[in-house]
Amino acid sequence: MLVIISYFQYQREKEFRTEQLDQQLTTYNYTVYKFFNEKNTNWENLENYIHLFPDSSLRVTVIDTTGIVVFDSFVKKGTILENHLHRPEIEMAMTSLNGKAIRHSISTGIDYYYLAHRFPQFFVRSALPYNISLISMLKANTFFLYFMAIVLILAVLALYLIARNFSKSIDRLRIFTQKAEKGEIPDTDIEFPNDELGEISKNIIHLYKLLLQAKDEVNKEREKLITHLQISQEGLGIFSSQKKEILANTIFIQYTNIFSDKQCENSDQIFLLPEMSEINQFIDQSLRNNQINRKRLNIEKGGRIFSVQCVVFQDNTFEISINDISVQEHENELKRHLTQNISHELKTPVSSILGYMESILNNPELDLERQQFFIERSYLQAKRLSALLQDISMLTKIDEAKGMFEKERCNLLEIISDVLNDLHLQIEQKECTILNKVESSIEIVGNRSLIYSVFRNLLDNALAYGGEKLTVDINCFRDDEQFYYFTFSDNGVGVAEEYLNRLFERFYRIDKGRSRKMGGTGLGLAIVKNAVLFHHGHISAKNLPTGGLSFIFSLRKN
Repeated sequence: MLVIISYFQYQREKEFRTEQLDQQLTTYNYTVYKFFNEKNTNWENLENYIHLFPDSSLRVTVIDTTGIVVFDSFVKKGTILENHLHRPEIEMAMTSLNGKAIRHSISTGIDYYYLAHRFPQFFVRSALPYNISLISMLKANTFFLYFMAIVLILAVLALYLIARNFSKSIDRLRIFTQKAEKGEIPDTDIEFPNDELGEISKNIIHLYKLLLQAKDEVNKEREKLITHLQISQEGLGIFSSQKKEILANTIFIQYTNIFSDKQCENSDQIFLLPEMSEINQFIDQSLRNNQINRKRLNIEKGGRIFSVQCVVFQDNTFEISINDISVQEHENELKRHLTQNISHELKTPVSSILGYMESILNNPELDLERQQFFIERSYLQAKRLSALLQDISMLTKIDEAKGMFEKERCNLLEIISDVLNDLHLQIEQKECTILNKVESSIEIVGNRSLIYSVFRNLLDNALAYGGEKLTVDINCFRDDEQFYYFTFSDNGVGVAEEYLNRLFERFYRIDKGRSRKMGGTGLGLAIVKNAVLFHHGHISAKNLPTGGLSFIFSLRKN
């Protein structure tokens, strides 16, 4: 910019000096015209008049309209000169009243600066020798250029100093951002220059550290929230405005699979269920209105009543909570009848054993075959009593002495294989088909005997009550950071809906006579439930649309 200004000023100075010279020569031309026109004098008087002008080197020429030189102050009288009509300055004056040119004079052999003016009767032309003196006068004053050069140098120096401080701040800020990307934020403050950019850089770093601190606090609160969500006793799911799962705990996953007739690999599939149509309408309306709203309804499924509540937040995310409101009533009922059931279950085999032994003692004349029959029946009742006491002991141990169970890394496929090997005779007798889809890579940290009891009791239950030529499907259908999710399904006769919510109660039997005849204690599924709870999981049961019973449960990885 300074160079452009300097060049512009230099050109303007040259034009100004040229205009001064033109003005001076114009004054001479008009003075000559007025003198000749007013005085009506001859050429000799004009020559004397011209000698009065301050420029002794001034040459004045008068040319008539045909181009003939009628007077020239530097040419002797009587000298015949060429026709000047085609001289550049005369040609210009013919069209624009005045003309100028710098050229060599044929008449005098000198270079001149010519300026000619056209008047009605003739042309008047003044000229000054175009020598070193005139050339120097027409040149612009170079002092301004020197001044501008000094200003330019000072400006460049100032810009260099400013740019150096600017670059220093930028470089240190760049180093800070590179360390920030790698998570290597220094504990000490980075020194910046004491200028405005340095102050801004310090504020940026300070704000960044405050942001990191706030982010760390948010992450801690988020971890607390997630932990609370996972250990909550109600099913909780958080979804985006597009109804996509953001976070869901294990109970929510269990309940969604109870609601659905198919396995839900993603919790957002719950919105496809007809039972959730009212919740769907509420969510869509709330998102359109952009308001915080709350909706609650009850859903009955599988003999259980669930309270479903949806809350839509202002950021268009929403939360769905599911509570099994029938569980508490069942647990209270279980506690009321637990003592009575234990007494009843223990009393039955004891009474049978006493009856058989009394018959033998009171009838010594009984034949040996009859006595052998009573003894065998007593032995079977004693075995049943032993199994019952063993199951009660197992449940008590799970409930009150969980620390007695040692934990180790357990391969689920190996445990399931052990169960299948132990029950292979019963499987063959029932002509049962086992579809084991659990992969060999699935491992958890838990108690091997309890995990064994989960799959053993579920398979015992299926073989005992599912019917002949049964197909059993064992599958791990989903996992996340903390849990594996399993289904244990059969295509048997299933269970009436009103009995589903009581399957895991202790001593509960759908057909008590049939259950006792098959040797069951009524505690198998209770043991399964408590073993799953020991591993921080949850279990539920539902009937399949195609027939049969499906158990859905989760086991924590660590």
